[in-house]
Amino acid sequence: MNPREKSSQNKSLDVVTVGESMILVTPQESQSVEAAETFGLHVGGAESNVAVHLHQLGHRVMWLGAVGDDALGRRLLKTLTLAGLDMANVKIDTGAPTGLYVKDPGQGVYYYRSGSAASRLGPEAVSDLVLESASVVHLTGITPALSDSCRELSFDIARRARQAGAIVSVDVNYRPALWPVDVASKHLLELCRLADMIFVGLDEASRVWGCTTPGEVRALLPNVGRVVVKNDSVGAVEFQGSEEVFVASLSVDVVEAIGAGDAFAAGYLSGILRGLSSESRLRLGHERAAQTLLSVTDLPVTSKEEIS
Repeated sequence: MNPREKSSQNKSLDVVTVGESMILVTPQESQSVEAAETFGLHVGGAESNVAVHLHQLGHRVMWLGAVGDDALGRRLLKTLTLAGLDMANVKIDTGAPTGLYVKDPGQGVYYYRSGSAASRLGPEAVSDLVLESASVVHLTGITPALSDSCRELSFDIARRARQAGAIVSVDVNYRPALWPVDVASKHLLELCRLADMIFVGLDEASRVWGCTTPGEVRALLPNVGRVVVKNDSVGAVEFQGSEEVFVASLSVDVVEAIGAGDAFAAGYLSGILRGLSSESRLRLGHERAAQTLLSVTDLPVTSKEEIS
């Protein structure tokens, strides 16, 4: 067991997540953007998605990021506050807008985040006091792609969180639209090597690092305490020390896949915080992912009867 896990009961927060959240525009029905006539406004972003899932699972969670001093930013803050997150350290930037993205079911995602408030974050945005309060600090590979200052922020947080006694969790979350693979590869590997646990899809590990099997991912990160490799509808494998545990994915009729990885990470992290077995925390990750797969939004409320 990571020695930092033993001190988690003394922390005031279970998890702190850091990154950009944006307003999500999506068709009300599962239709393409071109065909749809009505749209909904939601909130999305890998780190806040994880945070809301964790709160729904009963944990004390803070999301830290930045929004513009605009209507979309105020809507985002209200939404995440009502979702139960600690928002005390979110930055409001009067000189930059809140990011926005459009989800086009079956087609992809269109981002409008260049020059956003979150892209101007730097190491000074997160205090030592916040990091010292957390059992787990969760980051993703999206943040270092946003700007040079965000890249500095990500590495600085990982180092300071470890020094503060927190468990550092990193979801690779490679976004090709944000940076080229030859640049992303080295920075993501460096960030992962600062972590205590890693989440990565086998497809993105192949694209970023040339790994074709979960075992090759583990070999690339031998000193990371836990490495979780996801393989879409097949399942996920956890490497912990010399042990390897696999749990198959749940079968669902997929409506939209985006956001499922965040849900999986939240379920798994909840299992870590609860002290569950490897099999149980992987299963919990799959359950949360399956709920998200059944909705066009990133944060659905779904009954277990819809999952088989």
